[in-house]
Amino acid sequence: MMEYKGYIGNVEFDDKAGIFHGDVINLRDVVTFQGETVEQLRKAFQDSIDDYLDFCSERGETPEKPYSGKFMVRVEPELHKAVAVCAKLSHKSLNAWIHDTLETSVKKENPQVNSEDPAAHR
Repeated sequence: MMEYKGYIGNVEFDDKAGIFHGDVINLRDVVTFQGETVEQLRKAFQDSIDDYLDFCSERGETPEKPYSGKFMVRVEPELHKAVAVCAKLSHKSLNAWIHDTLETSVKKENPQVNSEDPAAHR
């Protein structure tokens, strides 16, 4: 993975073509890039992000932000109740408990993923 200005690029290698190629994974819009070397790939990724931001600006559109920090999750009532009880028993708000639980899970499952400042989002 690569990151630039909050946008994350996922990279693969095409052995047949002999190139690295990737796409930005935290946008609904399609932004791709490619290169034959790591340096070319990194530059292409950054150029693609800059081009995307310039394109949005030229059209008078607000570029899609990578993540707002808010998302809705729907669960069964029984799970909702269990989570609320866990939060209360931990002396945390429901939001803080879910945040901490998700952060712990992400670090365990995918240690290379870095959250910038987890405490700032509670």
